[in-house]
Amino acid sequence: MKDTALKVAGVIFLVVAIIHLLRLILKLEVIIAGYVVPMGFSILWVILTLALSLWMFKSLKASK
Repeated sequence: MKDTALKVAGVIFLVVAIIHLLRLILKLEVIIAGYVVPMGFSILWVILTLALSLWMFKSLKASK
């Protein structure tokens, strides 16, 4: 069960990282409640979510 949870979490974090990376590449503007979200937030989230994804997959490999 733990392996499945790590796999799912790793995939979710990886998908979020890819979405933020696409936002950066395509230069898409995101507006939340009338506020334009700076691209810097996507840079930060790409790094954080990619690190979390790698951590999940590394933990999965270590648990086997």
